[in-house]
Amino acid sequence: MEYAINKGIGRSVEFKGLKAQYLFIFCSGLLAVFVLFMVMYMAGVAQGVCIGFAAVSASALIWLTFRLNARYGEHGLMKLGALRSRPRYIINRRAVFRLFRQPDRKEAVR
Repeated sequence: MEYAINKGIGRSVEFKGLKAQYLFIFCSGLLAVFVLFMVMYMAGVAQGVCIGFAAVSASALIWLTFRLNARYGEHGLMKLGALRSRPRYIINRRAVFRLFRQPDRKEAVR
């Protein structure tokens, strides 16, 4: 079997439809689910509970990752983060006449 991971020079990494940061979210999430499964198993939790937790968590992770990929696209999560960090409006507390007049030389130097 061969899997095409990159489709060209200068394009982002894509694997099975997952692009860019979603691929890293997917891989790190599956690794976290595996580590939690191993910790639960080593702690003595029942085997069926461990397997059920891993299956449900991995399924939810796969569904959520592909849903985010389809909804926001390649750079969508970065755009969403930038949208949340910008202010909704800018407050300007200067008097209206000061906005339109030319600044004095003394004010411009300060």
